[in-house]
Amino acid sequence: MGKDQELLQAVKTEDLITVQKLLQRPRPGKAKLLGSAKRVNVNFQDTDGFAALHHAALNGNMELISLLLESQATVDMKDQKGMRPLHYAAWQGKSEPMKMLLKSGSSVNGQSDEGQIPLHLAAQHGHYDVSEMLLQHQSNPCIVDNATKTPLDLACEFGRVGVVVQLLLSSNMCAALLEPKPGDATDPNGTSPLHLAAKNGHIDIIRLLIQAGIDINRQTKSGTALHEAALCGKTEVVRLLLDSGINAGVRNTYSQTALDIVNQFTTTQASREIKQMLRDASAALQVRALKDYCNNYDLTSLNIKAGDVITVLEQHPDGRWKGCIHDNRTGNDRVGYFPSNMVEVISKRAG
Repeated sequence: MGKDQELLQAVKTEDLITVQKLLQRPRPGKAKLLGSAKRVNVNFQDTDGFAALHHAALNGNMELISLLLESQATVDMKDQKGMRPLHYAAWQGKSEPMKMLLKSGSSVNGQSDEGQIPLHLAAQHGHYDVSEMLLQHQSNPCIVDNATKTPLDLACEFGRVGVVVQLLLSSNMCAALLEPKPGDATDPNGTSPLHLAAKNGHIDIIRLLIQAGIDINRQTKSGTALHEAALCGKTEVVRLLLDSGINAGVRNTYSQTALDIVNQFTTTQASREIKQMLRDASAALQVRALKDYCNNYDLTSLNIKAGDVITVLEQHPDGRWKGCIHDNRTGNDRVGYFPSNMVEVISKRAG
């Protein structure tokens, strides 16, 4: 093993004595005796692009970081993923190493190959103190990574309540963080903090976002946050969003409402509860079939029997209505179209 590899291994295992020995500069007289003996390369990188400072930052070892920086280690050396020592310190939640690296000139907004800045990593892993330090050093919370996610998006996705509060209250860019990003409505990867929190069932974060003024009906290609919550079976999230006034009738780019999506579910308890909530929220009226109706030539038609109670989902001027019949015995829903002259209104709801 050469001295360069030996240095990497010593830093990785936090062998301070060996590191000191390898980095020690020989005295002038001894240097003459050694002639042109090669000095250890403090910036040597392994096949993954890791240098000694990456390992020291990952371990959070202040003595090693200080020693390496004093020996002219490059503070923003990138590994094969474009990650710098500051990224790894943020990922691990190491405040003091962060402070030392920033003091040595590390770029607070430098992005990795995946487009992430250190604040993305601190937010995703809920490292409040590190996030605070990065924000104080002018980290930009509006920077998006390659997946078009901001640090706030990641904090909402992973349920990091403290960091969400921090970003919403401490950042002077709160309004910008809650605004739609360009192309959200058409980008297959487009998302929002509310969608991510809804998808993952983070009730407290959803409340925070609503209080902060996020547009509850904001849409991506997949629909509103209600579509996400319904698709993922998050019953309490669906209830909260409906109670907060979300529009249950919004259609996504595939022309589906949240109820259309949940109607594809199996008969789990969660899906039954969500279906009922969405029916109650989206239905303008309920009707009862006056006679049997069956149209075998139309695959979109709803076969009904006299007395069936139908929740009306859509009313078209030509008298063709779309409705849903819920089977309490099986828990299944049948959805389709039927003539409006085949039914009578039995109840109206405020729509």
